[in-house]
Amino acid sequence: MTVPDRIERVLDLTHDAATVWEAITTAEGLGGWFGSSASIDLRPGGLAQVTWDQDQSTLSIKVVEPSHRFAFTWAIDGMPETDPRDTYVEFTLEPIPTGTRLTVVETGFAQAPEGPAERAHRDNQQGWEQELRELVEYLDARVA
Repeated sequence: MTVPDRIERVLDLTHDAATVWEAITTAEGLGGWFGSSASIDLRPGGLAQVTWDQDQSTLSIKVVEPSHRFAFTWAIDGMPETDPRDTYVEFTLEPIPTGTRLTVVETGFAQAPEGPAERAHRDNQQGWEQELRELVEYLDARVA
């Protein structure tokens, strides 16, 4: 079986790009929808720490183009902590008449062994669905 290498989600949000940018690139924003708490050094080469209850992930920031593009790498879930293979996650923000189109793409699963790659792809696919629903709820609650 060939492991899918890509997850892509597109959301049309009723919020301007600056508001969406703040939600995806600040500790308050990330901790409000992507985890239960977060810290971030927002610069290429910086790190972010995101915590969910008992779980924590380190994001290695690769791209920071304010209100347009944000990208990071993070470990492939299920692989040993010392394994150097990561997936690459990119958020692209595009102004649309009703707000902002947010595209989230995660790639790099196929580089892992088949079993862990399949599990990580499946889990992250479900995770992005849940996390992006929480992003919409977070953004909507901020303007309510």
